[in-house]
Amino acid sequence: MEWSIQEIARRAGTTSRTLRHYGDLGLLTPSRVGSNGYRYYDQDALVRLQRILLLRGLGLSLPAIKGVLEGQRDTAVALRAHLLLLEQEQERIGRQIASVRTTLHKTQEGRELMAEEVFDGFDHTAHEREVTERWGREAYEKGDRWWRSLGEAGKQAFRDEHDAIARDWGRAREARVRADSEEAQGIARRHCAWLSTTVAPSRSYVIGLGEMYVADPRFGKNYDRYGDGTAAFVRDALTIYAEQRLSG
Repeated sequence: MEWSIQEIARRAGTTSRTLRHYGDLGLLTPSRVGSNGYRYYDQDALVRLQRILLLRGLGLSLPAIKGVLEGQRDTAVALRAHLLLLEQEQERIGRQIASVRTTLHKTQEGRELMAEEVFDGFDHTAHEREVTERWGREAYEKGDRWWRSLGEAGKQAFRDEHDAIARDWGRAREARVRADSEEAQGIARRHCAWLSTTVAPSRSYVIGLGEMYVADPRFGKNYDRYGDGTAAFVRDALTIYAEQRLSG
C-alpha cells in the first residue's frame, strides 16, 4: 500500500513542503515518484517518518536525526527505545496530572497541603522546583531540614515503620476486614502515630492524606502494591479514625 505526499502530510500533521525538505536532506526518501511528479510513500517510509517525528519531539535537530537513523539499522530495536521514552514521558505527565488534581481538590476544599509527604520515597532534592512552585519555598526548606536531620539510620527507621504499616493494611484488606473494625482502626492509629513524627495530624490533614493516597498514584502505589484497592481501604479507615478521634 502507498500513500501520496498530501495524504501523509495530512495524517502526520505536517506539510508537503516539510516532507519534500526531509527528502532533500536524505531523511525521508519516497518509495516512488509518479509520472505526474507526485511522491508516494510505502509502509517502510511511514515507519521512518514516525521515527523522525519522535526524534523531533525530543528536540533533536535534523542533522542529528539523520545521524541517529543512519546509526540505527534495526528498526524494531529503535522503536522499542522510542516506546520506552514515550512510556516514561506518559508516566511523568500522569504524575503531574494526578498531583495537580490533588492540589486543586484540596485547595478548593480548604484542606491542608502536605509538603512532607512529597518527600516520602523520593530523592526529594530532585523535586525541589516542583515542591517550591506548588507549596512555597518555606514548605520545601522545612521538609528538607526535617528529612536531613534524621540521618541515615533515622531515615531507614522511618521507611521501615511505614513499610510495616503498609503491609498490615494489605493483609487487613485481603482478609476483608471492615474499615471501621477494631483491627483496621488499630492500624489507622499506628499510621497517625507514624505521621506525627513529621507533623501533628489534624482531622483535615489525615482525611486529605487519605484522599491523596487514592488520587495520586505516586503515593497510592505504596499501598496498592499489597493488593488492588488497598489505598482506598486505607483512605476509608483513616477517614473514620480522623472523624472519630481527631480534631481540627
